[in-house]
Amino acid sequence: MADLEKMSLDQLKAVKEQADIKVNLLQDSFNNIRTTNGRLENTSAALHDLSLGPQGKKMLVPLTASLHVLGTLDDADKVLVDIGTRYFVEKTMAEGELVEVPSTY
Repeated sequence: MADLEKMSLDQLKAVKEQADIKVNLLQDSFNNIRTTNGRLENTSAALHDLSLGPQGKKMLVPLTASLHVLGTLDDADKVLVDIGTRYFVEKTMAEGELVEVPSTY
């Protein structure tokens, strides 16, 4: 980087704008990481709670963020994992805990 003391006012403004853009990108990335981390923690807690449920337990199953339907726990040892763009794969409970949150969220 050039010596700031020798830069014109316009050059200093350009350097500040570039720094502001980088700070905003870093802040957005940090916020995305925090959001993803929160989702992973929620998922882990949900998997733990699910593993404690007895077969036949009634529960609400989310179809969308705002629509839930009544369901029954059939097998607490297997889960369906969203691997992105609404594709699901059946995994064991242990495997389900290792799956990353899709970047589409």
